[in-house]
Amino acid sequence: MQGLTPSTIDLAADGLGPDLLPLEELGDCAATVLGRDGRTILSYGAAEGYAPLRELIAEWFRVHPSRVVLTNGRLHGLALLARLRLTGSSVIAEYPIHDRAERIFLDVGGSLIAVPVGEGGMVTEDLQNTLGQYVRPAMVYTIPSFHNPTGWTTPAEGRARVVDLVLRQNMVQTEQILLVEDDSYGLTRFEGERPPALFDLSGGRSVYSSSFSATISPGLRVGYFVLPEPVADEVGALAGSMYITPVLLAQATVFEFIARGAFEAHIARLREALRARRDALLAAFEAHLPGATWSRPEGGHFTWLQLPGNPDGREVLRRAEGVTARDGTAFSAVSSALRLCFAAAPPDELEAGVERLAAAL
Repeated sequence: MQGLTPSTIDLAADGLGPDLLPLEELGDCAATVLGRDGRTILSYGAAEGYAPLRELIAEWFRVHPSRVVLTNGRLHGLALLARLRLTGSSVIAEYPIHDRAERIFLDVGGSLIAVPVGEGGMVTEDLQNTLGQYVRPAMVYTIPSFHNPTGWTTPAEGRARVVDLVLRQNMVQTEQILLVEDDSYGLTRFEGERPPALFDLSGGRSVYSSSFSATISPGLRVGYFVLPEPVADEVGALAGSMYITPVLLAQATVFEFIARGAFEAHIARLREALRARRDALLAAFEAHLPGATWSRPEGGHFTWLQLPGNPDGREVLRRAEGVTARDGTAFSAVSSALRLCFAAAPPDELEAGVERLAAAL
Protein backbone atom coordinates (compact mmCIF):
# COMPACT_ATOMS: atom_id res chain seq x y z
CA MET A 1 0.00 0.00 0.00
CA GLN A 2 1.20 3.49 -0.76
CA GLY A 3 2.35 5.57 2.16
CA LEU A 4 3.59 2.63 4.22
CA THR A 5 7.30 2.47 5.02
CA PRO A 6 9.02 -0.93 4.82
CA SER A 7 9.75 -2.77 8.06
CA THR A 8 13.24 -2.04 9.27
CA ILE A 9 15.95 -4.60 8.58
CA ASP A 10 18.49 -4.45 11.38
CA LEU A 11 22.07 -4.87 10.16
CA ALA A 12 23.38 -2.67 12.99
CA ALA A 13 22.81 -5.29 15.68
CA ASP A 14 25.52 -6.61 17.99
CA GLY A 15 24.24 -10.13 18.58
CA LEU A 16 22.17 -13.12 17.66
CA GLY A 17 18.66 -12.78 16.26
CA PRO A 18 15.74 -14.10 18.35
CA ASP A 19 15.22 -17.02 15.96
CA LEU A 20 18.70 -18.36 16.82
CA LEU A 21 18.09 -18.54 20.57
CA PRO A 22 17.37 -21.96 22.15
CA LEU A 23 14.33 -20.64 24.00
CA GLU A 24 12.60 -23.86 25.04
CA GLU A 25 15.79 -25.57 26.21
CA LEU A 26 16.89 -22.51 28.17
CA GLY A 27 13.46 -22.26 29.77
CA ASP A 28 13.68 -25.87 30.89
CA CYS A 29 17.22 -25.31 32.16
CA ALA A 30 16.12 -22.31 34.22
CA ALA A 31 13.21 -24.27 35.70
CA THR A 32 15.53 -27.17 36.52
CA VAL A 33 18.11 -25.07 38.36
CA LEU A 34 15.44 -23.16 40.25
CA GLY A 35 13.92 -26.41 41.44
CA ARG A 36 17.29 -27.89 42.34
CA ASP A 37 19.23 -24.90 43.66
CA GLY A 38 16.78 -22.00 43.88
CA ARG A 39 17.45 -21.03 47.49
CA THR A 40 21.13 -20.57 46.65
CA ILE A 41 21.02 -18.91 43.24
CA LEU A 42 18.29 -16.46 44.26
CA SER A 43 20.39 -15.28 47.19
CA TYR A 44 23.70 -13.46 47.41
CA GLY A 45 26.72 -15.52 46.43
CA ALA A 46 30.38 -15.26 45.55
CA ALA A 47 31.27 -12.16 43.53
CA GLU A 48 33.39 -14.37 41.25
CA GLY A 49 30.28 -16.26 40.12
CA TYR A 50 28.42 -19.57 40.24
CA ALA A 51 30.92 -22.18 41.45
CA PRO A 52 29.86 -25.13 39.23
CA LEU A 53 30.23 -23.04 36.05
CA ARG A 54 33.60 -21.69 37.20
CA GLU A 55 34.77 -25.25 37.84
CA LEU A 56 33.56 -26.39 34.42
CA ILE A 57 35.36 -23.56 32.61
CA ALA A 58 38.47 -24.26 34.70
CA GLU A 59 38.40 -27.84 33.39
CA TRP A 60 38.25 -26.54 29.80
CA PHE A 61 41.40 -24.46 30.36
CA ARG A 62 43.14 -26.80 32.81
CA VAL A 63 43.47 -24.16 35.50
CA HIS A 64 42.35 -23.83 39.10
CA PRO A 65 38.76 -22.50 39.44
CA SER A 66 40.11 -19.55 41.43
CA ARG A 67 41.48 -18.19 38.14
CA VAL A 68 37.99 -18.06 36.56
CA VAL A 69 35.76 -15.04 37.17
CA LEU A 70 32.23 -14.85 35.76
CA THR A 71 30.93 -11.40 34.89
CA ASN A 72 27.68 -9.78 33.76
CA GLY A 73 28.69 -10.00 30.13
CA ARG A 74 32.21 -9.85 28.75
CA LEU A 75 32.27 -6.05 28.55
CA HIS A 76 31.58 -5.81 32.26
CA GLY A 77 34.68 -7.85 32.99
CA LEU A 78 36.69 -5.69 30.61
CA ALA A 79 35.48 -2.61 32.50
CA LEU A 80 36.70 -4.14 35.77
CA LEU A 81 40.12 -4.84 34.26
CA ALA A 82 40.31 -1.34 32.81
CA ARG A 83 39.50 0.22 36.15
CA LEU A 84 42.22 -1.83 37.82
CA ARG A 85 44.93 -1.31 35.21
CA LEU A 86 44.28 1.66 32.91
CA THR A 87 43.70 4.70 35.09
CA GLY A 88 46.45 7.05 33.95
CA SER A 89 47.94 4.35 31.70
CA SER A 90 47.76 3.38 28.06
CA VAL A 91 46.33 0.42 26.15
CA ILE A 92 47.32 -0.90 22.74
CA ALA A 93 44.23 -1.88 20.78
CA GLU A 94 43.47 -2.85 17.20
CA TYR A 95 42.24 -0.19 14.81
CA PRO A 96 39.45 -0.05 13.69
CA ILE A 97 38.51 -0.55 17.32
CA HIS A 98 35.53 -2.21 18.96
CA ASP A 99 33.60 0.93 19.92
CA ARG A 100 32.33 -0.30 23.29
CA ALA A 101 35.81 -1.35 24.35
CA GLU A 102 37.10 2.07 23.32
CA ARG A 103 34.46 3.74 25.48
CA ILE A 104 35.43 1.58 28.47
CA PHE A 105 39.12 2.45 28.11
CA LEU A 106 38.50 6.17 27.77
CA ASP A 107 35.98 6.29 30.61
CA VAL A 108 38.65 5.22 33.14
CA GLY A 109 41.12 7.77 31.84
CA GLY A 110 43.17 5.37 29.74
CA SER A 111 44.94 6.54 26.61
CA LEU A 112 44.67 4.58 23.36
CA ILE A 113 47.56 3.49 21.16
CA ALA A 114 46.28 2.14 17.85
CA VAL A 115 47.79 -0.79 15.98
CA PRO A 116 46.14 -1.46 12.62
CA VAL A 117 44.23 -4.65 11.90
CA GLY A 118 43.94 -5.85 8.31
CA GLU A 119 42.91 -8.88 6.33
CA GLY A 120 45.70 -10.84 8.03
CA GLY A 121 44.66 -9.70 11.49
CA MET A 122 46.74 -7.46 13.78
CA VAL A 123 49.72 -5.96 11.96
CA THR A 124 52.46 -7.36 14.18
CA GLU A 125 55.19 -5.17 12.68
CA ASP A 126 53.32 -2.14 13.99
CA LEU A 127 52.88 -3.79 17.36
CA GLN A 128 56.63 -4.44 17.52
CA ASN A 129 57.42 -0.83 16.63
CA THR A 130 54.96 0.47 19.21
CA LEU A 131 56.34 -1.72 21.99
CA GLY A 132 59.84 -0.53 21.09
CA GLN A 133 58.95 3.07 21.88
CA TYR A 134 59.43 4.67 25.28
CA VAL A 135 55.70 4.40 26.10
CA ARG A 136 54.97 1.29 28.17
CA PRO A 137 51.31 0.26 27.88
CA ALA A 138 49.56 -1.42 30.77
CA MET A 139 47.49 -3.58 28.44
CA VAL A 140 47.35 -5.02 24.92
CA TYR A 141 43.76 -5.77 23.90
CA THR A 142 42.97 -7.89 20.86
CA ILE A 143 40.04 -9.71 19.25
CA PRO A 144 42.02 -12.27 17.23
CA SER A 145 39.05 -14.29 15.92
CA PHE A 146 36.40 -12.59 13.73
CA HIS A 147 37.37 -9.15 14.89
CA ASN A 148 34.64 -6.66 15.76
CA PRO A 149 34.06 -4.63 13.59
CA THR A 150 36.01 -6.01 10.62
CA GLY A 151 35.43 -9.78 10.81
CA TRP A 152 39.13 -10.46 10.14
CA THR A 153 41.12 -13.16 11.97
CA THR A 154 44.75 -13.16 13.10
CA PRO A 155 46.31 -16.44 11.87
CA ALA A 156 48.40 -18.78 14.01
CA GLU A 157 51.76 -17.23 13.10
CA GLY A 158 50.49 -13.73 13.85
CA ARG A 159 49.16 -14.85 17.21
CA ALA A 160 52.46 -16.45 18.13
CA ARG A 161 54.20 -13.21 17.19
CA VAL A 162 51.85 -11.12 19.37
CA VAL A 163 52.45 -13.38 22.36
CA ASP A 164 56.21 -13.40 21.83
CA LEU A 165 56.42 -9.61 21.57
CA VAL A 166 54.43 -9.00 24.75
CA LEU A 167 56.10 -11.71 26.83
CA ARG A 168 59.57 -10.61 25.74
CA GLN A 169 58.71 -7.04 26.73
CA ASN A 170 57.56 -8.28 30.13
CA MET A 171 60.94 -9.92 30.69
CA VAL A 172 62.77 -6.59 30.51
CA GLN A 173 60.45 -4.30 32.47
CA THR A 174 59.08 -4.23 36.00
CA GLU A 175 55.54 -3.18 35.14
CA GLN A 176 53.96 -6.11 33.35
CA ILE A 177 51.82 -5.66 30.23
CA LEU A 178 48.50 -7.48 30.52
CA LEU A 179 47.74 -9.27 27.24
CA VAL A 180 43.94 -9.49 27.02
CA GLU A 181 42.35 -11.78 24.43
CA ASP A 182 38.68 -11.31 23.59
CA ASP A 183 37.53 -14.60 22.07
CA SER A 184 33.78 -14.04 22.26
CA TYR A 185 33.19 -15.28 18.71
CA GLY A 186 35.78 -18.09 18.53
CA LEU A 187 33.29 -20.96 18.90
CA THR A 188 31.13 -19.69 16.04
CA ARG A 189 33.71 -20.71 13.41
CA PHE A 190 31.90 -22.37 10.50
CA GLU A 191 34.73 -22.49 7.98
CA GLY A 192 38.47 -23.19 8.08
CA GLU A 193 40.64 -24.43 10.94
CA ARG A 194 40.64 -22.80 14.35
CA PRO A 195 44.04 -21.27 15.23
CA PRO A 196 45.34 -21.62 18.80
CA ALA A 197 44.24 -19.17 21.45
CA LEU A 198 46.74 -16.61 22.68
CA PHE A 199 46.12 -18.06 26.14
CA ASP A 200 47.47 -21.43 25.02
CA LEU A 201 50.40 -19.91 23.13
CA SER A 202 51.36 -17.92 26.24
CA GLY A 203 51.28 -20.95 28.51
CA GLY A 204 48.37 -19.43 30.42
CA ARG A 205 50.18 -16.17 31.17
CA SER A 206 47.71 -13.98 29.26
CA VAL A 207 44.06 -13.13 29.95
CA TYR A 208 41.39 -15.08 28.09
CA SER A 209 37.87 -13.66 27.91
CA SER A 210 34.72 -14.83 26.22
CA SER A 211 30.97 -14.60 26.54
CA PHE A 212 27.98 -16.89 26.20
CA SER A 213 26.16 -13.83 24.85
CA ALA A 214 27.67 -14.56 21.42
CA THR A 215 26.85 -18.26 21.45
CA ILE A 216 23.77 -18.91 23.63
CA SER A 217 21.85 -15.72 24.41
CA PRO A 218 22.90 -12.06 24.71
CA GLY A 219 20.19 -11.42 27.31
CA LEU A 220 21.64 -13.93 29.77
CA ARG A 221 24.66 -11.63 30.25
CA VAL A 222 27.19 -14.30 31.20
CA GLY A 223 30.80 -13.55 30.37
CA TYR A 224 33.91 -15.21 31.74
CA PHE A 225 37.58 -14.45 32.25
CA VAL A 226 40.51 -16.78 32.83
CA LEU A 227 43.11 -14.66 34.61
CA PRO A 228 46.51 -14.92 36.28
CA GLU A 229 45.94 -15.69 39.97
CA PRO A 230 46.72 -12.23 41.45
CA VAL A 231 44.63 -10.48 38.78
CA ALA A 232 41.70 -12.84 39.37
CA ASP A 233 41.76 -11.95 43.06
CA GLU A 234 41.74 -8.23 42.24
CA VAL A 235 38.90 -8.51 39.73
CA GLY A 236 36.81 -10.58 42.13
CA ALA A 237 37.34 -8.12 44.96
CA LEU A 238 36.45 -5.14 42.79
CA ALA A 239 33.34 -6.90 41.47
CA GLY A 240 32.18 -7.64 45.00
CA SER A 241 32.70 -4.04 46.06
CA MET A 242 30.58 -2.81 43.15
CA TYR A 243 27.56 -5.13 43.01
CA ILE A 244 28.00 -7.78 45.76
CA THR A 245 27.01 -10.72 43.56
CA PRO A 246 26.37 -11.40 39.85
CA VAL A 247 23.18 -12.88 38.36
CA LEU A 248 23.56 -16.42 39.63
CA LEU A 249 20.31 -17.62 38.03
CA ALA A 250 21.63 -16.81 34.55
CA GLN A 251 24.98 -18.45 35.29
CA ALA A 252 23.32 -21.56 36.69
CA THR A 253 21.10 -21.75 33.61
CA VAL A 254 24.16 -21.64 31.35
CA PHE A 255 25.82 -24.35 33.44
CA GLU A 256 22.79 -26.62 33.15
CA PHE A 257 22.59 -25.97 29.38
CA ILE A 258 26.21 -27.11 28.99
CA ALA A 259 26.11 -29.95 31.54
CA ARG A 260 23.10 -31.66 29.96
CA GLY A 261 24.84 -31.68 26.55
CA ALA A 262 22.64 -29.09 24.84
CA PHE A 263 25.49 -26.66 24.14
CA GLU A 264 27.28 -28.80 21.55
CA ALA A 265 24.13 -29.43 19.50
CA HIS A 266 23.16 -25.77 19.70
CA ILE A 267 26.61 -24.60 18.56
CA ALA A 268 26.45 -26.96 15.55
CA ARG A 269 23.07 -25.50 14.52
CA LEU A 270 24.28 -21.96 15.17
CA ARG A 271 27.34 -22.39 12.96
CA GLU A 272 25.25 -23.62 10.05
CA ALA A 273 22.80 -20.75 10.47
CA LEU A 274 25.59 -18.18 10.61
CA ARG A 275 27.25 -19.68 7.53
CA ALA A 276 23.97 -19.43 5.58
CA ARG A 277 23.54 -15.80 6.64
CA ARG A 278 27.15 -14.89 5.84
CA ASP A 279 26.78 -16.48 2.40
CA ALA A 280 23.51 -14.66 1.74
CA LEU A 281 25.01 -11.32 2.70
CA LEU A 282 28.15 -11.72 0.58
CA ALA A 283 26.08 -12.95 -2.38
CA ALA A 284 23.94 -9.82 -2.06
CA PHE A 285 27.08 -7.67 -2.14
CA GLU A 286 28.12 -9.39 -5.37
CA ALA A 287 24.70 -8.87 -6.93
CA HIS A 288 23.88 -5.33 -5.85
CA LEU A 289 27.09 -3.47 -4.96
CA PRO A 290 29.51 -3.56 -7.90
CA GLY A 291 32.79 -1.90 -7.03
CA ALA A 292 32.44 -2.54 -3.29
CA THR A 293 34.93 -4.59 -1.28
CA TRP A 294 34.33 -6.51 1.94
CA SER A 295 35.79 -8.91 4.47
CA ARG A 296 34.88 -12.60 4.24
CA PRO A 297 34.67 -13.81 7.85
CA GLU A 298 34.90 -17.53 8.59
CA GLY A 299 32.76 -17.11 11.71
CA GLY A 300 31.50 -14.47 14.09
CA HIS A 301 28.76 -11.94 13.49
CA PHE A 302 30.20 -9.13 11.36
CA THR A 303 31.57 -8.11 8.00
CA TRP A 304 33.27 -4.82 7.02
CA LEU A 305 31.97 -3.27 3.81
CA GLN A 306 33.89 -0.61 1.89
CA LEU A 307 31.28 1.24 -0.17
CA PRO A 308 32.02 1.84 -3.87
CA GLY A 309 33.08 5.36 -4.76
CA ASN A 310 34.03 6.22 -1.14
CA PRO A 311 30.81 8.02 -0.18
CA ASP A 312 30.09 9.18 3.35
CA GLY A 313 28.50 6.14 4.97
CA ARG A 314 26.57 8.33 7.38
CA GLU A 315 24.83 10.05 4.49
CA VAL A 316 24.11 6.73 2.78
CA LEU A 317 22.46 5.43 5.96
CA ARG A 318 20.44 8.63 6.29
CA ARG A 319 19.08 8.07 2.78
CA ALA A 320 18.56 4.34 3.18
CA GLU A 321 14.93 3.47 3.78
CA GLY A 322 14.11 0.65 6.13
CA VAL A 323 17.62 -0.62 6.92
CA THR A 324 20.09 0.13 9.70
CA ALA A 325 23.86 -0.44 9.90
CA ARG A 326 26.85 1.04 11.73
CA ASP A 327 28.98 3.48 9.76
CA GLY A 328 32.76 3.29 9.88
CA THR A 329 33.18 6.42 12.00
CA ALA A 330 31.87 4.50 15.01
CA PHE A 331 35.07 2.45 14.91
CA SER A 332 37.61 4.46 12.92
CA ALA A 333 38.14 7.54 10.77
CA VAL A 334 36.92 5.66 7.68
CA SER A 335 33.57 7.23 6.85
CA SER A 336 33.05 5.24 3.65
CA ALA A 337 32.81 1.85 5.39
CA LEU A 338 29.95 0.08 7.12
CA ARG A 339 29.91 -2.67 9.72
CA LEU A 340 27.10 -5.09 8.95
CA CYS A 341 25.87 -7.77 11.36
CA PHE A 342 24.65 -10.94 9.66
CA ALA A 343 23.73 -12.74 12.90
CA ALA A 344 20.48 -10.95 13.67
CA ALA A 345 18.49 -11.17 10.42
CA PRO A 346 17.43 -14.19 8.31
CA PRO A 347 18.98 -14.63 4.83
CA ASP A 348 16.08 -13.15 2.84
CA GLU A 349 16.15 -9.99 4.94
CA LEU A 350 19.91 -9.68 4.51
CA GLU A 351 19.56 -9.49 0.73
CA ALA A 352 16.68 -7.03 0.99
CA GLY A 353 18.76 -4.86 3.32
CA VAL A 354 21.64 -4.76 0.84
CA GLU A 355 19.21 -3.83 -1.95
CA ARG A 356 18.04 -0.87 0.14
CA LEU A 357 21.63 0.22 0.76
CA ALA A 358 22.30 -0.03 -2.97
CA ALA A 359 19.25 2.13 -3.68
CA ALA A 360 20.53 4.73 -1.22
CA LEU A 361 23.85 4.81 -3.10
